[in-house]
Amino acid sequence: MYQVIARKYRPQSFDDLLNQDHIKTTLRNAIEQNRIAHGYIFSGQRGTGKTTTARIVARCLNCVQGPTDKPCDQCASCLEITAGGSPDVIEIDAASNRGINEMRELRENVRYQPSRDRYKIFIVDEAHQITSEAFNALLKTIEEPPEWAVFILCTTESHKIPATIASRCQHFSFRSVDFNDLIDRMREICVSEGIDADDEALAVIAQSGEGSVRDSLSALDQAIACCGNQLEAAAVRTLLGAFGIDAMAQVTTALANQEGGTMLSLVDELERNGGSPQHFSRELSRYLRNVLVAKISGAESRLIAASPSERAELTRIAACFSEEDLTRYLQLSLDLFRDLQFSLQPRFHLELGLLKMVQAGKLVAIEEALANLGTAPPPPPRPSAPPPTAARPQTAPPPPPVRTGPSPFEADRLKKAAAPPPTPPAAAAPIPSDADWRARLHTAMVETGLQFSADAIAQSDAALVNNELVVTTQKQFRLDLGRDEIATALKHLGHPALRFKIVIGEVAAAAPLQKPAPKEDEVTERALAHPEVQRFREVFGGDVRTVRNLKEN
Repeated sequence: MYQVIARKYRPQSFDDLLNQDHIKTTLRNAIEQNRIAHGYIFSGQRGTGKTTTARIVARCLNCVQGPTDKPCDQCASCLEITAGGSPDVIEIDAASNRGINEMRELRENVRYQPSRDRYKIFIVDEAHQITSEAFNALLKTIEEPPEWAVFILCTTESHKIPATIASRCQHFSFRSVDFNDLIDRMREICVSEGIDADDEALAVIAQSGEGSVRDSLSALDQAIACCGNQLEAAAVRTLLGAFGIDAMAQVTTALANQEGGTMLSLVDELERNGGSPQHFSRELSRYLRNVLVAKISGAESRLIAASPSERAELTRIAACFSEEDLTRYLQLSLDLFRDLQFSLQPRFHLELGLLKMVQAGKLVAIEEALANLGTAPPPPPRPSAPPPTAARPQTAPPPPPVRTGPSPFEADRLKKAAAPPPTPPAAAAPIPSDADWRARLHTAMVETGLQFSADAIAQSDAALVNNELVVTTQKQFRLDLGRDEIATALKHLGHPALRFKIVIGEVAAAAPLQKPAPKEDEVTERALAHPEVQRFREVFGGDVRTVRNLKEN
C-alpha cells in the first residue's frame, strides 16, 4: 500500500527535526543527565513536529540501550513505537476522548507498571479539547504520578490548557519552520523520489504550507500525483489555487494608475473562472504585506517568503508606492478579508473593497492639506493643446498702434497732483471722569482675550484722579495685571494716551462684575471672516454649524 510522503519521511531522530534546536538541545541534555520530567506540554503550529517529537522521546526513553538521545532503531521497543503498536506507549486522541470517564480510565491505567519497557508513556494529542472536569480528574495524577509514568500533552492552543496543569509540566513551544529550510527539505525528498522540481514550484508549495511541514509535504504529494515527475510553477499554482505574482501585479498596476475599471474587470474574470473571493482577498493581503516589507526592509529580508525572482519583482513594485500608501492598502485588504467571511454578496464586497483602494490612492495627507491652508489654491488644470493644424502662410505683423495722450509717468504725476489732501486725524475721545473704570477695563480685557487680567481687575479698583488712571490691586494679582494688559485695554477703549499707574494695596469689597458675553452672531461672523478658516473651507468644504468662544469659561 502506498504511504504518503508526510508519513514516509517522518523524522525518526532529533537530527531530522527542522527549526527546533532549542527543544532538541533541552531534551537531549535532560536524557543524558537522567533529568526526565513526568509531564511535558508540546505546543505550536500544526505540522511542526509535536507528536513526532513525543514519539522520538518515547523511543529514547524505552530503547534497550537507553535512556539515550540516539535510539538504536533495531530493538523491539524502537520498532513497535515507530509502528505505533507498543503496549507501553499509549497515544490518546483527546478530540474523541475528552470526557471525565476517559480520564478516569487513564488514571486507573497509570497505576500499573509497564509490561516490558522502562517507562509507561502517555501521549495526549489535541490536549486542549479535554474538558475542565476531565482535567480536574487528571490533576492529581499529573502532579504526583508513579515513577514509571511520563505524560506528553500535544496541543495547538496552549492557552486553553488550565494553569493548574501547565504549572506541573515543562512547556516547549514549537516554532514554524523557516521558508528556506522547508524548501531544502522538499528538495531532498524530491531527489529521493526522483522528482524534477524547479525552485519556484517548491516555493509555491512552501507558501501554501505557511510554515507547516506536514501541510507542505501533503501539497507536494498532491502536486506529484497531478503533474508527475516534472513539477512546474504554473501547473502547481493552478492545482493549489494560488495566485502568481503576475496576477497580483495587475492589482498594484491598477492602483498606481487609479483605474477602477481594471479592478472591476479583475473581479469579473475571477468570478468567471470560479475563483473564491475570500481566497483572492487572502492572497492579496499576503502579497501587499510582502510589497510593504520589501519597501521597508529590502527584498533580501528573511521576512519575505518568496523565490529570488519574486523578490526582484516585489522590489520593482514597491518602488512605485510610498510606505503610507502600502500601509493603507494593506489595512484595507485586511478589512476586506474580514468582511468577506460573513458576506452574503462576496462579489459586491470584493468590488467595493478594491474600489476603496483606488480611491485611497487619491487621498492627500492631512499634514499636507493643513500646510497648504495658508497658500493660494492650485491653479485649475490647463486645457490640453489643440491638435496641430495645417501650416498657414505667414503674413507680416501689423504695425504697433500710435500712442496718444500722456505717458504713464505723466499720468501718475497728474493723478497725485489731483488727489485730495489727507484728512486730519479725528480728535481723541473725551475721557469721562465719573465713569466706572473698573467695569470698563473689565469689559475691554474680556473682549481682547485677556481673561486672567479681567479676573484680576474684577477683584481690584480703578478710578480717574487728576486725569491719571489709578489702578489699586492686591499683591497676588500683580502678575496678571501688568502695564501691558492695562495699556491694551485702554487702547481698546480709545484712550491709548491716558496716563495710569498701578498701586499695590488693600481693596474694598465691591459688587461682582458680570462677564460680557459677545453675541453669537458677532462671534460667528468674526470666526468665518478669518482667512485661515476661509481657506480651510475652500479645501475641505462643508458647513460651519456652531462657533464656540474658547476664551469663555
